[in-house]
Amino acid sequence: MTQLPHEDESAGTPRELREQVERTRHELAGTVEALAAKADVKARAHDKATEVKEQAAAKAGEVKEQAAAKAGELKEQAVVKAKELKVKAADAASRAQDKLPDPVKEKAVQAGEQARAQAARTGRAWEEKAPEPMRARTAEGARMARNHRTALLAAGGAAAVVWWAYRRRNG
Repeated sequence: MTQLPHEDESAGTPRELREQVERTRHELAGTVEALAAKADVKARAHDKATEVKEQAAAKAGEVKEQAAAKAGELKEQAVVKAKELKVKAADAASRAQDKLPDPVKEKAVQAGEQARAQAARTGRAWEEKAPEPMRARTAEGARMARNHRTALLAAGGAAAVVWWAYRRRNG
């Protein structure tokens, strides 16, 4: 602890005493400021809140970057998997079609033609009676079916094989 001027035996001249008093005042001012800062709970809480807020913002930025990177990876994996499944479906349809006997193929062609004709009749009736928003959604579905024709044909071929196998087994 700091000695008081009257306890210090080395301070003998008035000038030395003034210097010592000035040093003591300076030290005391620093001590008072430190105590005032510790006593100011509101300012300390504000400082801590600011610090925590900055840390949270930094962590949120990191998490957002990690999530975006992971989403990109998952999207790429999904695209690759979808392509693989499309190839597998096309191969399965091709193998199934190769194994079908000619009468079944002919029946499938006939059924397809009949389905197309019926679909055309139904489509004309639909266009005459359906409200515009429904027609727009239906047109979008038809465009998607045309865009994914291979998958639909593969599914039709697989259905024909299943039907043929069922009929053959159950006679």
